[in-house]
Amino acid sequence: MAVRTAVLASGGGTNLQALIDHLEMLGTRAAARIAVVAANREATGALDRARASSIPTEVFDASDDGSALLDLLHRHSIELLVLAGYLKRIPPLVVGEYQGRIINVHPGLLPEFGGAGMYGARVHAAVIASGAKFTGVTAHFVDDEFDHGPVIAQWRVGVKPDDTVESLAARVLKVEHIFYPRVVEMVAALKGNDFFADF
Repeated sequence: MAVRTAVLASGGGTNLQALIDHLEMLGTRAAARIAVVAANREATGALDRARASSIPTEVFDASDDGSALLDLLHRHSIELLVLAGYLKRIPPLVVGEYQGRIINVHPGLLPEFGGAGMYGARVHAAVIASGAKFTGVTAHFVDDEFDHGPVIAQWRVGVKPDDTVESLAARVLKVEHIFYPRVVEMVAALKGNDFFADF
């Protein structure tokens, strides 16, 4: 039986769309099923994408201690929580209950260029300013700190001498759209077969 998965998003939802497309391609072979897409505000492109795919959506209050989010997860019997461009910190209350079952994708090679405030264009600008020859994508389990939990997988992306923030971001995002859905599927498959460790 497919693992009941919630996706949290704050933005346009391109990683969500990549995940939806990947799971649809797998059909009945998919190890994960998106049971709900939730956001902390209504004006979120990800919610529109979910509705277009007939996936239930919810908007929740992210300003409390995590009770609203935890209630949402319980109501939908969620087993796996996937962050797809969700910019808020996951409260300790939720991390405590879902430890080892919350995954996030970061547009850089953690632990470098991560932490509070490091998302999107800020990451790519920092990579270019550092002179790094490589950046990449990291999928990791979520803990109480931003971009800090155990790494699940990484994929490197070369930084070109003439890269701008925009060109680097576009190249990294293409990798995210291939990489992240497969990581989610792998984690769900392991969860569904009792090969899932707490972290």
